[in-house]
Amino acid sequence: MTETGLRHGPLGPSTLHLCIDMQALLAEDTPWHAPWAERILPRLIPLIERSPSDTVFTRFVTPPDPQSMPGMWRLYHGEWQDWMRRADPRLFELMPPLGHFVPPAVVIDKPVYSAFTGHLLIDHLRVRNIDTLVVSGAETDICVLSTVLAAIDHGYRVILVRDALCSSQDETHDALIAFYHARLKQQVEIASTEAVLNAWT
Repeated sequence: MTETGLRHGPLGPSTLHLCIDMQALLAEDTPWHAPWAERILPRLIPLIERSPSDTVFTRFVTPPDPQSMPGMWRLYHGEWQDWMRRADPRLFELMPPLGHFVPPAVVIDKPVYSAFTGHLLIDHLRVRNIDTLVVSGAETDICVLSTVLAAIDHGYRVILVRDALCSSQDETHDALIAFYHARLKQQVEIASTEAVLNAWT
């Protein structure tokens, strides 16, 4: 698996761990099932345990009514509307045991792919003077991708934790890791959980 390492030096107190959409619906028999989610879970725990207050979890949540969403999101949510009405609300919660870290970890809900939609995440980062994001979670080729590109646009240093990312599609997961390495290596670093923990002072 491609890895660029931490070329821009160690991680300091202005670093935050952003864990994307690690929800129960990924682990169970749902339209969003991602078998790798449970496999990367053990890698997430040490990243969070290092300092739970330095972690922000996001959750992808569905609107009560697709018509409340703009444009093509109405079609997207409309396709899953019947399933969502029958869904157990527990499926949208964080995968166990991640919820045990909240608080002091923070949860930010989003109705679209990027964690930077709206003002909640950017306000949190600015109040804390964060300049570096350690990114983990799901899915590499959807919500992680959208969030990473937005983080780059905002000027953040971005570290992808290679062995703490997953997708429901292996081919596109691998393609995105290769894409970050080939096209964004000036702005995105890719490192293992162990390397990140060793570099985070």
